[in-house]
Amino acid sequence: MPDLLHNARVSRGQFLRMMGGLAAAGFVTACSTRPETTASTGGGQSTTELKFIGVADQKAPMDELVAAYQKVRPTVRLTTSYAPTDQVQTSIRTQLGAGNAPDLHVVFPGSGSAMSMSEIAGAGLLADLSGQAWTRTIPEGFKPAFQAGGKTYMYSAGSSVIGAVYNKKAFEKAGIEAPPTTWSEFLAVCDKLKKAGLVPIALGAQTPWVTQLITYALVPSTVYAKDPTFDDKQLAGQASFADSGWRQAMEMYLELQKRGFFNDKPNGTTFEQQTSMVATGKAGMAIQVSAVLPDFRKAASSPDDLSMFPVPGADDAASVWIPAGVVVGLGAGAKGKNVEEAKAFVDFLGKQENINAWAKAIAAIPLTQDASSTIDAAVQSFLPFTKDRAVPFMDQRWPNAEVQPVHFAVIQELLAGDATIDDALKKMDEAYKK
Repeated sequence: MPDLLHNARVSRGQFLRMMGGLAAAGFVTACSTRPETTASTGGGQSTTELKFIGVADQKAPMDELVAAYQKVRPTVRLTTSYAPTDQVQTSIRTQLGAGNAPDLHVVFPGSGSAMSMSEIAGAGLLADLSGQAWTRTIPEGFKPAFQAGGKTYMYSAGSSVIGAVYNKKAFEKAGIEAPPTTWSEFLAVCDKLKKAGLVPIALGAQTPWVTQLITYALVPSTVYAKDPTFDDKQLAGQASFADSGWRQAMEMYLELQKRGFFNDKPNGTTFEQQTSMVATGKAGMAIQVSAVLPDFRKAASSPDDLSMFPVPGADDAASVWIPAGVVVGLGAGAKGKNVEEAKAFVDFLGKQENINAWAKAIAAIPLTQDASSTIDAAVQSFLPFTKDRAVPFMDQRWPNAEVQPVHFAVIQELLAGDATIDDALKKMDEAYKK
């Protein structure tokens, strides 16, 4: 396991130099299911039944691509189901340990969660996909998200960013003419929204994974813009959360709360409620990952009402950096009864037209691009940052799956007034060292 993790890491500086353009991430949402398929075909042919368990923002692309696969492989039937991220992190890992995991399942990039690529591959529970043609086109800087020990264990269609999903009509109502480009301007925008009788920032912190997004949006500017080698130093024991720009990011997070820029009782507000508030114009914006932008659009009267902009975590616009990372993907279980059929479906997903289709469904930047690839207009403003002012999501380089849930918990404690920033950073540093 340690060797796999070591081989999977590159510095953030290397990431930026190598990626040359793309960057983003994937977080997930509410519960959804798809009716099970039957295991029967005409002509006396036997049918292979495959089971996939994923997270909600995988449903739209999977529905489309499963239907397409059915046409080219009619003897293979896929049963798909979806659950919230927090449930998936525990339930599938339990199934993996018990030997009764689905043939295909969600996998998170990097090494920072219980269902991350490195954690599961290190336990010998993911099938090696390295022989598939699409794996040879993975951008060099993205390889640590997909690979361990030089082998590819996860499929992802591309990348996404964290920023502010905002309601254009709400901004117009508050007299805001353009998105902010500095932290001072961001605070001024929030103040205008509040004076217009709107919630400036909808925060659904009852849903644990939502808690981290504001910190993630700020830390690229408060930490990595000042020291792109922070991760390497932290791994070497030469840096910590407590003695870094993480402290400033948390202070900025709490400043937003102190100034009344969040909805009431954010710890009692869900992702779904957060989404509704912005989509209906009751709130001006929400700090979110672009992969869930389709959820906001579905809840709005018009999809065109919503767009995104980078959250400016510095008072100098040139010092603003953004968070970016590989979108949550999927893998084939190494110990399943139908490993080869499961791998064949992943190989199908790796075709360029299917990469394009998946990325389009979740407003992501395609992993690789051709003439038919598209990039959602809402994320266009992030593209200038991706060359040299973007960093992977923080958890993708954390050395274990302990830090992320601690981060969730301490943010909820800070919002509730049950902890200090010192307490929060100490707990994160302790988890990092495990």
